[in-house]
Amino acid sequence: MTQTRLIALFGAMLLAFSIVQGRLFLLAQNEQYAQAAASQTVTTLTLEQPRGGIYDCEGRSLTRYGSRYYALSIPGESSYAELFRYVPYSEQAYLYSKRNALAPFLIQVDRDLTDVGIYTYTVPDRYFPAPIAEHLIGYLDGEGHGVAGLELAFDELLCQGQAARSIQCVTTAQGSLLEGMEPQLLGGETQGRGLMLTLDEGAQRACEAIAQEMMDTGCILVLETATAKVKASVSVPGFDPNDLQASLQAENSPFLDRTLCQYNVGSVFKPVLAACALERGMGWYSMDCEGVLDLNGHEYHCAQNRAHGPMGLQGALEKSCNCFFIDLGMQLGGGRIQAMAENFGFGQTVYLGGGLKSASGNLPDAETLQDLGELANVSFGQGQLLAAPVQLAGAFNVIAGDGQYRTPSFLEGVVNESTGQLEQSLYQPDVRRAIREDTAAALRRMLGAVVEEGIGRQAAPQNGRAAGKTGTAQTGVMLEDGREAMNYWFAGFYPAGQPLYTIVVLQDGTPEPRQSSAAVFAKVCDALFWLQSSETRQAILAETEAAQIVETTD
Repeated sequence: MTQTRLIALFGAMLLAFSIVQGRLFLLAQNEQYAQAAASQTVTTLTLEQPRGGIYDCEGRSLTRYGSRYYALSIPGESSYAELFRYVPYSEQAYLYSKRNALAPFLIQVDRDLTDVGIYTYTVPDRYFPAPIAEHLIGYLDGEGHGVAGLELAFDELLCQGQAARSIQCVTTAQGSLLEGMEPQLLGGETQGRGLMLTLDEGAQRACEAIAQEMMDTGCILVLETATAKVKASVSVPGFDPNDLQASLQAENSPFLDRTLCQYNVGSVFKPVLAACALERGMGWYSMDCEGVLDLNGHEYHCAQNRAHGPMGLQGALEKSCNCFFIDLGMQLGGGRIQAMAENFGFGQTVYLGGGLKSASGNLPDAETLQDLGELANVSFGQGQLLAAPVQLAGAFNVIAGDGQYRTPSFLEGVVNESTGQLEQSLYQPDVRRAIREDTAAALRRMLGAVVEEGIGRQAAPQNGRAAGKTGTAQTGVMLEDGREAMNYWFAGFYPAGQPLYTIVVLQDGTPEPRQSSAAVFAKVCDALFWLQSSETRQAILAETEAAQIVETTD
């Protein structure tokens, strides 16, 4: 019985297989079916790869501005003629070259064309029409991957969890859409991650406007004094990440992020020597400046060979007396100066994250500074001494704060774009004691006097009081007109009594700037004033009034 069932089952399976094989043979011999299959083609077009956003400290987007539109072009002269009027000039040649294409393609257009019967798809624009923090953020290549700045440093993170969208078209052999088959939009965003910066959009935009108005080359950095978080980071000249080609041949290296590059420092280094003297109980030190100092047959001069006369520490800062600080450097010795400069962060790379970092600068070691010529040069910020603006901002933040060094930070953390919440903090500053609190307080008073009584008067803002130090550094680079390219600095903090911000302004590689770096600094202070709450503005003004009363009483 069992054997009979097995034979019957095998016979049934054999019959079914024969029927299927026969059907397939008949279909294969049917020319009409074969022609229909050959006439159908599936074309898949990929829209731009989605990418995680970059945000300021309040969660305001610094990328993803507006939308771009892409129309689905169906091959044929009629499609070419219909689309031409809507295609940007830069894309018209591409449209013309594709007019005889045998498959659908995407072309950028200036608006949504759905209302005229053309399939249109939107893609978010990555960058603002008026770029913001472009040097820090960076830019992308043609395939949507980071090439520079944070876009490169965090390329993998910004691409994670992002699903590309694609358009699937079923077309005839001539490239036209198969009748009754609409294009299908497939895929879409999944849960992605973005990057939150320490930048404040308001402060950033204000500093960019000031730089555009007052500077040809250079940078502006603004740190929050209490945390050393960077609130504004501006480098000029800038570039347009939406049109990189326009800046490739431009002068003054527009792609260079000057906040992270190293430069000759000049007299903004002098507060480091003042700190070293105060820490060693030498606040009393004085000397008689004759405008020139002879050291082993080499003469060192004050600006314009001006003789300043009897100089103490505060007066030497107010007048930026080179002879005083060279003499002071000889008393302190190279080893102590080098150690104090290290406390202030000189010679140390500032890491932003993902491999992005500042130049390390150059701080001559103690052995090098045994040479009296090298020691003399470093004592007033010249010679082999180099530093990045972000390093200098960290150094002045020591004075503005409580005497502790905090690494300048550009990053808050990684953002979950579905919730808008930070899921990983990237703010991890190195915090260490650099100088005593009383030393920092004394230097704040002295640098306040530089702005109120000394050569830094142009740095005085209209609202509140500021403190800081000028610096004009020789570079040794001679320009075609025979003049030397100089670096013009102003570094300080605002307001002077209870600093909220540490600010560095550099104008590099120019024989003479359009306006002084001190004047730029003052403009930045006033912009920051108006970005504060009304209570904070009142406190700043009250501090100014209190200081004026004290001065009148004295």
